[in-house]
Amino acid sequence: MNILVVHGPNLNLLGRREPEIYGRRSLAEIDKELTHLGLELDIVVDCVQSNHEGELIDRIQSSDHIQGFLINPGGLGHTSVALRDALLAVDRPFVEVHCSNPARREPFRRRSLLSDAAVGVVSGFGPQSYLLGLRALVGFLRENDRS
Repeated sequence: MNILVVHGPNLNLLGRREPEIYGRRSLAEIDKELTHLGLELDIVVDCVQSNHEGELIDRIQSSDHIQGFLINPGGLGHTSVALRDALLAVDRPFVEVHCSNPARREPFRRRSLLSDAAVGVVSGFGPQSYLLGLRALVGFLRENDRS
């Protein structure tokens, strides 16, 4: 099973950007933890981060070997119909994750253009949201025989 982890804009600053909200672990540390968890779950985890919407869309569209996506869209989750359309077009399950809890943040952060199309959403647990989301996605794929 192959899972693509998609990190949206500004997530390259994790660990330095508002650590009281997003945590102190860097994106490299999170990716390493996801890769390690992938080994435990007997799956392949590939991670991509970009500050450019089109690069993320291109990567999603070119992921024929991917069974599912774990995505932290960052600010694109509130604004990008194109990112939503790319995920729907490839017709693979995805789990949306957020380090913070958007429901406890500014009103504009409380609406996601992806959530209603996602298998599920994990938020508010800092970097742990990624690990919880990966476990949930793999469980969903295995239960639905998409491995």
